[in-house]
Amino acid sequence: MIDVLAAPVPASIQDVGRPGYRHLGVPLAGALDREWLALANALVGNPAQAAGLEMRLMGPRLQAVKETTFALAGEFSAVIADATGSRRSASSWRSHTLHAGETLDLSVVKGGIGYLAVRGGFDVPQVLGSRSTYARASMGGFEGRAIATGDRLNICRRGSETAPSLQLPQAPPLDPGPIRVLAGPQRDYFTDAAWNALVSNEYTVTREADRMGLRLDGPLLEHDPALGADIVSDAVTPGAIQVPGDGRPIVLLADCQTVGGYPKIATVIHADLRRLGHLLPGQKLRFTAVTIDEAIAARHSAAHALAASVGGILPVAAEFNLDALYGANLIDGVINAGTAY
Repeated sequence: MIDVLAAPVPASIQDVGRPGYRHLGVPLAGALDREWLALANALVGNPAQAAGLEMRLMGPRLQAVKETTFALAGEFSAVIADATGSRRSASSWRSHTLHAGETLDLSVVKGGIGYLAVRGGFDVPQVLGSRSTYARASMGGFEGRAIATGDRLNICRRGSETAPSLQLPQAPPLDPGPIRVLAGPQRDYFTDAAWNALVSNEYTVTREADRMGLRLDGPLLEHDPALGADIVSDAVTPGAIQVPGDGRPIVLLADCQTVGGYPKIATVIHADLRRLGHLLPGQKLRFTAVTIDEAIAARHSAAHALAASVGGILPVAAEFNLDALYGANLIDGVINAGTAY
């Protein structure tokens, strides 16, 4: 078990979500970056679909009730402290042991989002086969909400509570290039000028950004006057780019609704969806059009890259205990090299 000592910014339990229920009106939810969650899980010996903690901006301060193994995926300023006040850093992309009574202060999440995985995964009730939090419907996760100060997070038992320390030799990079898109199902609702504007200009993420979607500022996208800016509500999915009457695009993310009445000019390809989850208000992005064959190839490439990263995880090399080294008597005699005996 792990106690939540402080949770200054909402953080939620997420796994791979609830695929297969959109026809019933149930959103996908799940991790915004499933690859990073999978890597964090691999570092503690979990299956990729185990539930972890997703954090943005700032992480919580946690205390172990009993010894456990954890790993971080993302850029953190994380520190472990024991009861005596002794502190040690907890670097990302490797596993660590958190002993009973020790605290883990996750502090600042330096870029986008980050994940905490614990050996066994977090044990919260499953809803429709997933432990993911969908706060808008109070579904899954920790009683259907973000974690809060005073919560106690249970951990699924999985043999030994600890495991050998593992590390990913190199942090996986995020592609800095344009977000790749396919033409959307209502591409014909927009002028050619609107399409060209979408794929040739820079857009900025506004403050209206959360797990449901990102509203963007940039060149307005003009609807075809003959068709207008509304449609009979139809299915939407994560990655769909809706454009309401004001011409400002909205990119949908994991917690998006299942139907919508705004025309969709484009859809972000699966391989680039995870990159959207890392974007924060004020950051900029560009779009570029690709073919369906290129989108499929990108998805296969991303899957191979993830498999290669998981396959590249190695045991952590033994580290010197410098305090013990400096405290030892390493000299049992003295020689004056300038004197002959």
